[in-house]
Amino acid sequence: MVVSSPSISTFFWTWFLLLKKAQSATPDEWRSRSIYQLLTDRYATTDLSVNTPCPSGYQGYCNGTWDGVSKGLDYIQGMGFDAIWISPVTKQVEDRTRAYHGYSQVDLYQLNSHFGSLEDLLALSSALHERGMYLMVDVVANHFASENTAETVGYSSFNPFSSNSDFHYICWNEELESDLANMQLCWLGNDNYPLPDVNTTQTGVREAYSSWIQELVANYSIDGLRIETVKNVEPDFFPGFQESAGVYAVGEVADGNVGYYQTLGFFAYPGNTTTNLINLINAVNYECKDPTLLGSFSENHDQPRFAYWNDDIVLAAMSIITYTVLSDGIPIIYAGQEQHYSGADDPFNREATWLSGYNTTSPLYTLITSLNKLRKQVISKSPTYTTTLSSLIYTDDHNIALRKGPSGAQVVTVVDNKGGGSEAYDLILPGTEFAEGEEITEVLSFTSFVPSMGGNSTLSMTVYGVRPNVSTFISFLGRGGEWDWYTLGGFTGRTRF
Repeated sequence: MVVSSPSISTFFWTWFLLLKKAQSATPDEWRSRSIYQLLTDRYATTDLSVNTPCPSGYQGYCNGTWDGVSKGLDYIQGMGFDAIWISPVTKQVEDRTRAYHGYSQVDLYQLNSHFGSLEDLLALSSALHERGMYLMVDVVANHFASENTAETVGYSSFNPFSSNSDFHYICWNEELESDLANMQLCWLGNDNYPLPDVNTTQTGVREAYSSWIQELVANYSIDGLRIETVKNVEPDFFPGFQESAGVYAVGEVADGNVGYYQTLGFFAYPGNTTTNLINLINAVNYECKDPTLLGSFSENHDQPRFAYWNDDIVLAAMSIITYTVLSDGIPIIYAGQEQHYSGADDPFNREATWLSGYNTTSPLYTLITSLNKLRKQVISKSPTYTTTLSSLIYTDDHNIALRKGPSGAQVVTVVDNKGGGSEAYDLILPGTEFAEGEEITEVLSFTSFVPSMGGNSTLSMTVYGVRPNVSTFISFLGRGGEWDWYTLGGFTGRTRF
């Protein structure tokens, strides 16, 4: 039975889009944003301590709070991010080992007091909006959590779904991509740690979720949602949820056919070729209604860090992060990625950001700052930059060159998976749309030059293996652009023409 919900008047890759209401930020406005994902418990403590213990792999609260996030926004905004994605805010099970991340909810209408108070969450929302930043909140529609066994779940303690009739019968999710019925009907977890699967096919359940999300978004001025376990819920649940939320959202789809795995497979393993990644890019552009509204990410809280697979900072810094930020979609960087964290699978990939000392001079922090600055400046000069799909203008086994943006405001990005220490080699890039005699800037080294162009706007370049093998070219900044020189490992200026 769905119980009535109490008033809270004092009181977010990747699969689909939820449209925002007229008074909220539009999908096009989200398209121009870049998102910093953080686990609320692991980003900042209220006193911004960098010494609060949080051992690697620890499953429990480390005392990160919403107030800490508010006080730590300078670090995030300093990298050029204008949106953050925080953990689910709802009340959790008492078992700290299952609750600190926010995905074990028991009550939609109470907040997780470990993260702070209602006033703290409101203050975070206000602090973001005062800076011109957006708030994205993680939400869960698929399941609740119980500290009892599956057969002895205390449904009456849940809110607003307080009866076993609000949930599917017990069966276990085998997580087989070929069996959607099993995914949508059966429970995640196991008998000792069950996640009761909400029966979202029921009209009453849908109405309750719609009412809750409408209040949550309105009362905390939430700008976007990230939705957990989207593929575990039947698709026709979401139109009503969308209408009630009225905000942009991205949804989690843990599937081997999505972009994360092909991107990781290419950049983390120098022996792999570009084939799978190219096929993925082509498939997304063909099958997705609007790839520019998908989330672009290369790390998150569910997967091992990139540096766990390959700790080559050239690949991590210059290649995969550059690809993440400058390819199609809305870039998402996971807290700690900028500090080259190397945690393995969950829970080791949930390191406390404060243990880095919030280092703003680390190579990856500096790189991300430059990339976000570039992206924003291009967007400001070309309203259609974000909606123009990238074109693959060159590929071989280990290099990809993308041109994004309309002619006159195009960005040409070259990335490879060879890493540091490879021998120098030449590339010829056709179809850049740069003109003969036009001054071009290689952004990451801030090297400006007037190259000799071949036919079909062909640009010739030499890649030096002892330096980061990425080049990002633009034509309209010239030497007057407001850019900081970027240095990685002592190298500045890395491409010869």
